Amino acid sequence: MSSIQEATLRPADQSKKTVAMIKGSLLTALTYLVLLLFLFPLIWMVMAGFKTEAQAFATPPIFFFSPTLENFHRALETYGPFLKNSILIVGGSTLLAFILGVPAGFAMALYPGARTKGTLLWMLSTKMMPPVGVIVPLFLIFRDAKLLDTHLGLILMFTTINLPLVVWMVHSYISEIPFGIFEAAKVDGASMLQEFFQVAMPLALPGIASTALLCVIFAWNEVFFALNLTSSDASPLSVYISSFKTSEGLFWAQMSAAATLTIAPVMIFGWFAQKQLIRGLTFGAVK
Repeated sequence: MSSIQEATLRPADQSKKTVAMIKGSLLTALTYLVLLLFLFPLIWMVMAGFKTEAQAFATPPIFFFSPTLENFHRALETYGPFLKNSILIVGGSTLLAFILGVPAGFAMALYPGARTKGTLLWMLSTKMMPPVGVIVPLFLIFRDAKLLDTHLGLILMFTTINLPLVVWMVHSYISEIPFGIFEAAKVDGASMLQEFFQVAMPLALPGIASTALLCVIFAWNEVFFALNLTSSDASPLSVYISSFKTSEGLFWAQMSAAATLTIAPVMIFGWFAQKQLIRGLTFGAVK
């Protein structure tokens, strides 16, 4: 009787296995298709950087061509100062955002007050305001404070952009740590500073590292405020790309080469830090 049951079950099991394999293959194909759709603009940009200006503007598009490095040579002629500005501004704004945001997130997570939730919501609401709605008063403030086209001005601007992100993420990471750990530290005589540096920071380090990476990416890619609050001396790489649109026309191939050089550092940095980023973003998700 058992052999008959096995004989009747085997075709059914085989059919289920076949259906599961087909579904898995379709899902994999769909995943690669979605990935290709997301990467297509990036691939197109990199390809355009290796074309001549005539090939970049050709209609229909040219997919097979002899690559040239002339656009990259021209883009690299003015690349250095903009790269220096980006590193200084992004590094300074990220450091300042952490100096202000990490202690604030720690305090709001462990010592919440009556207005903590309201403060967090208010900070989050600042991210909902369109930048174009505040650029005029910001421009006037920066002009009167002599901060236009300065590294300090953009550092302060990018700090205010990333500060809500730092506070919210650090608050979330610290809240995921069991409160009993901090109570045990208090019983052992730990002060608030010791709780912060010796307990909270080591446990939340993956989340803090991913927050730092996100701050670097957002500050590196910020273009609206950089374009409106700088002109030459403090312009980062996001403004450098727009310099290839001149009164003589749009140099599309050179702009594509410049954009490739601009995103290359942060993409390389993100590639090497992807494990830390994933670990930090999923911090506390599985207990």
